[in-house]
Amino acid sequence: MKSVIVFAGTAEGRTLSEYLSGRQIPVTACTATEYGGTLLRENPYLNVHTGRMDREQMGTFFQEERAALVVDATHPYAAAVSENICLACRDTGAEYIRLIRESVNTGQEDMVEVNSVEEAAAYLAGTKGNILVTTGSKELAKYTAIPNYEERVFARVLSTGEVAVACEKLGFRGKHLICMQGPFSEELNIALLQQFDCRYLVTKETGKAGGFEEKLRAASKAGATVVLVGRPPEQKGYSYEEVRKILSGHFPTLSEEIHTDNVNKTEDCALWTKAPEKTTETRRIVTLTGIGMGVPLSMTAEAVQAVEEADLLIGARRMLEAAGHTEKAVYCDYDAGRIADYIAAHPEYVRIAVLLSGDIGFYSGAKKLYEALSGSGCQVRSICGISSVMYFCSRLQMAWEDVCLKSVHGRDGNLIGAVRSHPKTFAILGTGDSIEKLCTELQEYGLSHVRMHIGERLGYEDENITSGSPEELAHGHYDGLSVALIENPAFFGGVQACLEDEAFLRGKAPMTKSEVRSLSVAKLRLTKDAVVYDVGAGTGSVSVEMALQAADGMVYAVERKEEACTLIEKNKRHFGTPNIRVIHGLAPEALASLPVPTHAFLGGSAGNLKEIMDCLLQKNPAIRMVINTVTLETIGEVMDCLKTLPVREEEILSVNIAKARALGAYHLMTGQNPIYIITCQGGKA
Repeated sequence: MKSVIVFAGTAEGRTLSEYLSGRQIPVTACTATEYGGTLLRENPYLNVHTGRMDREQMGTFFQEERAALVVDATHPYAAAVSENICLACRDTGAEYIRLIRESVNTGQEDMVEVNSVEEAAAYLAGTKGNILVTTGSKELAKYTAIPNYEERVFARVLSTGEVAVACEKLGFRGKHLICMQGPFSEELNIALLQQFDCRYLVTKETGKAGGFEEKLRAASKAGATVVLVGRPPEQKGYSYEEVRKILSGHFPTLSEEIHTDNVNKTEDCALWTKAPEKTTETRRIVTLTGIGMGVPLSMTAEAVQAVEEADLLIGARRMLEAAGHTEKAVYCDYDAGRIADYIAAHPEYVRIAVLLSGDIGFYSGAKKLYEALSGSGCQVRSICGISSVMYFCSRLQMAWEDVCLKSVHGRDGNLIGAVRSHPKTFAILGTGDSIEKLCTELQEYGLSHVRMHIGERLGYEDENITSGSPEELAHGHYDGLSVALIENPAFFGGVQACLEDEAFLRGKAPMTKSEVRSLSVAKLRLTKDAVVYDVGAGTGSVSVEMALQAADGMVYAVERKEEACTLIEKNKRHFGTPNIRVIHGLAPEALASLPVPTHAFLGGSAGNLKEIMDCLLQKNPAIRMVINTVTLETIGEVMDCLKTLPVREEEILSVNIAKARALGAYHLMTGQNPIYIITCQGGKA
């Protein structure tokens, strides 16, 4: 079989070397430095050669290796090296293939273009402000021509001792010397520019794989001017994908790649039951990997294997640090859209692992990633991990099959409602004073008797678990991202409906009576996550009934009288319904800034019924509404609205209720005012 030499001075070169060796094609990967060699792992089919060579040495090396093919995947700016490789191939008769990193159309307005690092230094010598230099260590000496360069220039270079010593001799030391391995995310570039107050960023046009686009976006957002050192003229070459196609003509096995998703296995996953379908292209694999608690020991063997086999690791900084493998290419981000865009822009990476904390199915970013990657052409795999609830319950020696799962980290959630109605509630908490707030709310809503367990930095060496009552834990100091498990032995597991009128705090505000209230709420057909407006909320009795049924939703109680708003707040706490927001104002004006509703109850309109219904229909043309009225004049307004607005009439009820009252040894029936209940749905039939 022909042997291949790859000059692997770029990410594409390293990826190609591993791609070939993984398919049992002998490869020798050449890197100029020992550090470059550490970025590749040798195996029976991959040999790593380190050290710089001139043309003559290259020719000798090619003959010793009996190289039939040489792939030049050196840096776009290494023009002299590329020329020597090409000439050495001509001398020895080896086939020369130039892998060219794709250029990027910058479209950057605030940019200064120069032809060399010398020109960049000359330009910067006449400016003021700090400078972030990302052009490497080889030509760093040329920046010493800038006046006061020791204070103005911040150099980002490779993280090797040899490089650090050389840079220090030039006067770059301390915070002015940033030793890191790229490519770097947009966020990290922004952070460095802002931290050192850099007004200029010097870069070469390193292409997509070199993180060039991320630098441009970062400079734009940080308000820094880009000084671009233009590429030297290049000879004709091929993209990464084109090189792979060329190589497939030399090595038939590369044309026989299989789609692993076209293969069925038996239940024990040991025997193939169907011959794999063949294809001429290698399908890229993106593995969404749950890494557990953020330490290597909590990763499953399958997750460890996915990380080891990956060409590229993607995730938030904490996830990348937990996985280790600092020699691999990384992209630090957690946004699904940006991750999908980065994967699409970097076809040189064939095996990609996206690292997600805990388990990918428990409040993780996997849900959005499935959607973002659906049209990418990549095969998406999933590896579950140990979730925080599984880990925490095991530490508490507690079963978790009866635990209600909630998260209030970066989202709204009716945690009080969950605690009130479940024996155990697990919550991922947000940052800041979230635990103190939770303890305060539990006491305010009559849940002082519960027992809380707070878990901080689960899985780490400094893990801490604290237990106690809300009052005992309210004034502690906790880690920014913690979890809580709350036990409520007095939980109410039934459905709360048709609450007694006497249970409410009344005041002077009008109140819809229990039987009418229950029937009206039933006609709304609320979902668990409904967003409901209660217009003319009065005491808030209907708001409370709706909030209890839409436990994961939100009820906006709109009331124009200030004393009634105060009463609603009291009833809200009395019944433990924090998913009520009291809005003081007159509808429809008070509705303008509220979220889109799914349902609305209109108990009082102050003469603005048509305007209110029109506003609701504009917000949600399919909204479901229930209207209560006791006057004939209002029923006339309702009938006019049903005829002129885009709604379909579902039902009009007239309800007459009489309740018995004791009078001596007898009971007399006392009638309440007749009431009309009108139900309608947005959208004409």
